[in-house]
Amino acid sequence: MSNITPFGPTCILGEGPLWHPLRERLYWFDIIKGELYSSNKFGGQMRRWNFGEPASACGWLDEDTLVVATASGLQKFDVEQGHWETLVDMEADNETTRSNDGRVGPDGSFWIGTMGRALEPAVGAYYRLKRGKLECLFDRVSIPNATCFSPNGKTAYLADTRKQVIWRWPLDDHGNPVGEREVHINLRDENLNPDGAVCDAEGYLWNAQWGASRLARYAPDGSLDRVIDLPISQPTCPAFGGDDLRTLYMTSASEGLSKEQLSDQPDAGRCFMMQVDVPGVREHQLIV
Repeated sequence: MSNITPFGPTCILGEGPLWHPLRERLYWFDIIKGELYSSNKFGGQMRRWNFGEPASACGWLDEDTLVVATASGLQKFDVEQGHWETLVDMEADNETTRSNDGRVGPDGSFWIGTMGRALEPAVGAYYRLKRGKLECLFDRVSIPNATCFSPNGKTAYLADTRKQVIWRWPLDDHGNPVGEREVHINLRDENLNPDGAVCDAEGYLWNAQWGASRLARYAPDGSLDRVIDLPISQPTCPAFGGDDLRTLYMTSASEGLSKEQLSDQPDAGRCFMMQVDVPGVREHQLIV
């Protein structure tokens, strides 16, 4: 594995990295600032947009269009023109909550979680936008995270960071969840906090672990495969991209760090890239 290279602006709460396979560009957010950033595969040619409210995750609809999750709903965003319109409201009348982690599944549906802006417990929910219809999958969520899917499309993974577990949820042939969620990775004994996650082409799950300065890779059976030590304490979410999907990008946060901590980790809040020995899976196209 090559060195870990920082790039981009310093975010308060960086999140939601997405490699757009048609534009061959990376997109990511600073949730607190309500900003969306974009760069080429090397972290250059930066662009920036502000949504005027917290924004956290996105999926790609076509070459020029993203669907962006914000505090008030899902926005259809034209990256060329820089304008957006609301596709569907999501807790738009609830000033307590905002969107957080999300990802598009193999069936083209967008899974997205909400949470309290001030980390209020159990006020959020997990939603799914499928063919234009938004449905609530379950509620009483504190910090939704680790939303990703096995490459064979048979399993969804997701987490509530406060519970310190990553769940697995079987999916049917149409991408619909079946039965109940089950604990896939229990991080309580190690007191680890699962943040964003993504699956690679071998079906292994890469999880950013908030407060632990590490990115961990887990086998399909939930066992720990490897740990990558990071130069920042608050990694938030990984994503695969680049020409062969062997570049691992990762967002991070500077939120809540003291002056001493920021002095020790001057790149906290920036995006990072590293080369890995296994490719990721192309991000799925959102179907509305």
